[in-house]
Amino acid sequence: MIASGLCFAIVNFLVKLLGPAEIPGFPDLQSYPAHELVLARSVVSFVISMAVIKRCKLPVFGTNKKWLIIRGVSGTIALTIFFYTLHHLPLAVATTVQYLAPIFTIIFAMILLKERVRNIQWPFIILAFLGIILLALGKPENAAETEGISIFWLGLGIISAVLSGVAYVSIMKLKATDQPITIVLYFPMIAIPFMVILCFWDFTFPNGIEWLILLTIGIFTQLAQISLTKALHEGLASSIVPFQYLGAIYAFLIGYFIFLEELGTSLILGMALVVTGVIVNSLLRVKAKK
Repeated sequence: MIASGLCFAIVNFLVKLLGPAEIPGFPDLQSYPAHELVLARSVVSFVISMAVIKRCKLPVFGTNKKWLIIRGVSGTIALTIFFYTLHHLPLAVATTVQYLAPIFTIIFAMILLKERVRNIQWPFIILAFLGIILLALGKPENAAETEGISIFWLGLGIISAVLSGVAYVSIMKLKATDQPITIVLYFPMIAIPFMVILCFWDFTFPNGIEWLILLTIGIFTQLAQISLTKALHEGLASSIVPFQYLGAIYAFLIGYFIFLEELGTSLILGMALVVTGVIVNSLLRVKAKK
């Protein structure tokens, strides 16, 4: 789980590195639209996933196609929006907002899968959303007096988390019918055609080391997913779930030391409330399932 978080942190760092803002120490890198980064990630994932499926002689299109498509579409839109928020929000803030996904997973699981939400969980769900309000009201330390966190990009980050929740519920629905690698494959199968179309309007041709960075984004995303799946399959969920949210600490440290993002007290407190609300809810959910 720790390895997965580190891999995702590297991916998020590289995505922000190729964003529109000029990064101190990296003056020669071009800016890439988020959809092109999703395309690069999807192509690598598609090649690796297809190789595994062919080797294991699994059905390429799976069994439960309806939920596989829902998982692919929701995951594609969620990741594309998340990459855009990485370009326009402080790294730690964009990452923390994405951690609302388990909260929305709980809500959708209650509606679609008829899972019961215990009364004790609701205060922590509310706590997580109070954290979002603090993020909306706060501003970085080095920002101008009137320059705070963009409500537009914060709102899009929440939409990304909502769609990630849909994707997670889809995976839960598919657990009994399809192999994990087939579920993973549907993301690039759906993402690649749409991202190619978007690239007709906005595309940056890679130069030199940028090819390596794009390849690294795809490889480390796949490594992160493999590590995460292995952890959830082999580990005790109640013991390993909190380690998933070390990603917020990684993002804070990378943002502070590399991107020089100095977050104000309200932003740090808001992030802490979100992560606390999500972790406690995850642990309560695991305990309820036991």
